[in-house]
Amino acid sequence: MPDRRESSHVDTVASRPLRPAAPRTSRRMSITARVYGYPPAHNAGSEWMLHSMLRPLAERGHRVTVWLSHPGTIDRTYDIDGVRVVPFQEGADFAAEAQRADVLLSHFENVPLITGLAKSRQIPVVVICHDNFATSFHNAAGADLVVYNSEWIRRDGEIHYARYPAEFLPRRSIVVRPPVLAEEYRTEPGDCATLVNLNPDKGGELFWQLAAWTPEWHFLGVRGAYGQQVMPPPRLPNCEVLDSVTGKEMRTHVYGRSRVMLMPSLYESWGRVAVEAFASGIPVIAHPTPGLVESLGEAGIFAYRDDLNAWTHALMSLRDPANWERASARARARSDELTKNSDLDEWCAAVEALGEERPRTSLRVRGLGSLVEADAMGGGPEDGIRRTGGERRA
Repeated sequence: MPDRRESSHVDTVASRPLRPAAPRTSRRMSITARVYGYPPAHNAGSEWMLHSMLRPLAERGHRVTVWLSHPGTIDRTYDIDGVRVVPFQEGADFAAEAQRADVLLSHFENVPLITGLAKSRQIPVVVICHDNFATSFHNAAGADLVVYNSEWIRRDGEIHYARYPAEFLPRRSIVVRPPVLAEEYRTEPGDCATLVNLNPDKGGELFWQLAAWTPEWHFLGVRGAYGQQVMPPPRLPNCEVLDSVTGKEMRTHVYGRSRVMLMPSLYESWGRVAVEAFASGIPVIAHPTPGLVESLGEAGIFAYRDDLNAWTHALMSLRDPANWERASARARARSDELTKNSDLDEWCAAVEALGEERPRTSLRVRGLGSLVEADAMGGGPEDGIRRTGGERRA
């Protein structure tokens, strides 16, 4: 059993809890998650969101274990902020251990697996929806708790489920915006225009076009952990590219060198990098995806990703110290606003309520399979994007 193995401890950006630990529920719960990858080795926005949600549960006294479904670079069980992580290499006992959980949790491609394992023991299932893809909503149907990462994803989910029979609707849903504790990322801004993840969908092509047209700026590109990276031509002297940066190092190596963050993403369901940058008062220029419009709010500077002229003008306007200061003040204000929300408190209460409700008299989690009808799969450019690891950040 993984909780008997000797394990290593991994330190993160800060050892401080996300919030003061609240009085725990009347009993200690066993919360088990199954996901593709996990920090610190798997540096993606969805996984960092998951970790920031599991941390406070561990701080409240619950036993939180994450089992990985894909072999990663860490091959021994380890602890990160009170969350125990079992790598795929040591995960042969997962199916058996899952039967002992009080709550099972997952996202993306592992949802059908945990839903199936939960059936016989009527274990409550929690599903996190990081996107508005039909497959994500379909697989979450009937879950005891569905967590949406934004209001616009929640609205799309409600539209999707409007055609489902009542017995297949999620039992409860809440919105938890990807939690970012500002003090873990706050630093003095640098002087670069920065793009994190240089793949085409994140704006890699636009990145080096901007560098060519605005030599007044120094550009910092950070390689992503997935996807083909678009590299700037070597002849551009104002470009620098870093290898992929872990969450622990983002404050020092990325935000501490950035004066403006660029987010010309084709698809963002929220935009964690932007919110992390706001903690330091770093303005963000972004393509107006629904997620970025919601996360940035009035602090966003929006330009369509196919309008190079708009991006160059937006960048050049921020060369003016007065313009930058105004944009920076709005960024800090938005960071403060998001930091003060009560999403994590509602999240912990919802999970603990599931544990208190067991055993239940009826089985609500009903498998619908993992396939979606062909006519339900259309509706946007995101349909062609492979999302095995979620909203990617690096």
